[in-house]
Amino acid sequence: MFKKKLNAWIQASRLPSQGYIFFPLLLGQALGASRTGTLDWPMAVLVVLFGLAIQLYIVYANDVADAALDRLNVTFTPFSGGSRVLAEGKLTGFELKIGVAVTVALNGLIALVLWNAGFAFAPVLILIALVLLWLYSFPPVRLSYRGGGEFLQMIGVGLVLPVFGFYLQTGTLAAFPVRYLAVLLPLQLACAFSTTLPDEPSDRIGGKKTIAVIFGGQHAKRVVAGLHIAASGMLAVLIVTNHLPPGMLPVVAIALPLITGLFFLMDRAAPGNRAMLGFVTLSILVTLMVTAGLAIACLAAGM
Repeated sequence: MFKKKLNAWIQASRLPSQGYIFFPLLLGQALGASRTGTLDWPMAVLVVLFGLAIQLYIVYANDVADAALDRLNVTFTPFSGGSRVLAEGKLTGFELKIGVAVTVALNGLIALVLWNAGFAFAPVLILIALVLLWLYSFPPVRLSYRGGGEFLQMIGVGLVLPVFGFYLQTGTLAAFPVRYLAVLLPLQLACAFSTTLPDEPSDRIGGKKTIAVIFGGQHAKRVVAGLHIAASGMLAVLIVTNHLPPGMLPVVAIALPLITGLFFLMDRAAPGNRAMLGFVTLSILVTLMVTAGLAIACLAAGM
């Protein structure tokens, strides 16, 4: 029984999705370290712990919020449709709510530690991260059902997380290099849009207004590809104009074939088939690779 419960909690935790959180936080820390000339390792550890706590909060809370919809979903993928622990009866809603409460408490503990360490704005950023998910999934706002939830995800992952990592390495928000947002925000919005595509049939039935439900899957796929092109184009412009490290050029070169793959799969990708899984996988790979590449290039250039 214990082993089954442990496996269920591991499934519910969706640890591979930690990449969505880890790399934006890493980029923020890299930007901070490139400014100070050194990486504050104790703060780096706290950033990693925060990333784990906020990621677990997100996946547990989303499972609770979308329980009814996930039971209708037959086109889910490893990247969408929840962890399936409620749909498969491996955990109860009450158990997951306990998990949500524990992760909120962990985030609160990290906020308290950082407050005591002199990072007065850290609790505010942690609170913003918690509230964004609440606005995304839960009443009365519940933007994932009303429309526009993907933009909340973009703000959380593409703005709040890098700023948090930067702040813990520098102790200031004033010097955050906002030019990086020209790449990060469209990149993260593309990723947010793409991970909703496989769930379009159940989302439509359940009244969830994702981009695929509002505009149709084909238009949504075009928007995803267009955002990736825009992010990569902006990345190239910033490199050429010496606003980003030249070490990022290989990342652009690798990203372009992956983006080409999006167009190759676009017409065949439909909820429930392998082409859709491939389309979403490529979108996620481009997002993670560019974000990680930025972080590595910044660390190499600044330290």
